[in-house]
Amino acid sequence: MTVTVLNTLEAKEQFPDLVNRVAHSKERIILTRRGKEIAAIIPIEDLASLQESQDNQDLREAIEALKEARHEGTITLEKLKEDIGTQP
Repeated sequence: MTVTVLNTLEAKEQFPDLVNRVAHSKERIILTRRGKEIAAIIPIEDLASLQESQDNQDLREAIEALKEARHEGTITLEKLKEDIGTQP
């Protein structure tokens, strides 16, 4: 998959073409400002894959948190507020 790096001024001038390249050729565009990478234009399939990956990671973390709660127990909200209030 092709990756192109452009500064934001160039991207602004070429925006309609960039969108077409991303949509039809599945190209990835990295945008820079003052030489620093700041954003990307990616195919919608890449975004869907990224979101699915993040959802899976969130699910794994939630499962681990439930396991920990079952193993170590839980506390009430009032107890948590009390504990937080006593810490410096």
